[in-house]
Amino acid sequence: MTSAPPPASAPPPSALTASGLVKTYGTSTALAGVDFTIRAGESVAIMGASGSGKTTLLHCLAGIVRPDSGSVVLSAPQGRLDVTALDEAGRSRLRREAFGFVFQQGLLLPELTAVENVAFPLMLTGADRRAAEQTAAMWLAALGLAGLESRRIGQLSGGQAQRVAIARAQTTGASVVFADEPTGALDSVTSAEVMDALIRSTTDRGRSLIVVTHDETVAARCSRVLRLADGRIVDGQIADEVSAR
Repeated sequence: MTSAPPPASAPPPSALTASGLVKTYGTSTALAGVDFTIRAGESVAIMGASGSGKTTLLHCLAGIVRPDSGSVVLSAPQGRLDVTALDEAGRSRLRREAFGFVFQQGLLLPELTAVENVAFPLMLTGADRRAAEQTAAMWLAALGLAGLESRRIGQLSGGQAQRVAIARAQTTGASVVFADEPTGALDSVTSAEVMDALIRSTTDRGRSLIVVTHDETVAARCSRVLRLADGRIVDGQIADEVSAR
């Protein structure tokens, strides 16, 4: 049974804008001049064949890698922040405090319990362990995991583990959440449950969600779909147009 998400401070409305992103690896071009904007409360699915540049785009938007040229700007009421101008320490701090991440395999720490995994990002920002675990427990309950706080990741199902990862992405009040193939290892029923949890905890609370996926069903849950080919956006449409095909 799920409950309402904890009344953590809501992130300020913000937008993430990329302009002219170019990224190469040797002689291979991963991004060839990508322009992209996601607004507050919007969900965008990024699709494309393997090698199309979609994961590289996500990594550039999130400050995991720096593009060779172009910029990524986070705009919020308190001002504009050029993500690409930050050094590695600055980008790491941004990823800890303003961005949340959900990956295909969760990338959870198997030696920690569910509540410890979710509390960990808060503790990295200096929060007291007791307070961090209280917030983590509220997020776990909100995502239907009440009573499983003390289980280690290996004691959870794939869908439960992904909901732990979703809870972890929310605890710091991230304004933008990045999800890279979040349902790639799940069956269709569990995939739908995980997407419900992901959308409920992000866009329903005014946060932005960027999802890299191969799954048309997952993409149709997002408000907009972008398709990449050879490092360029070749198609962009609202998800209703995808599901109507």
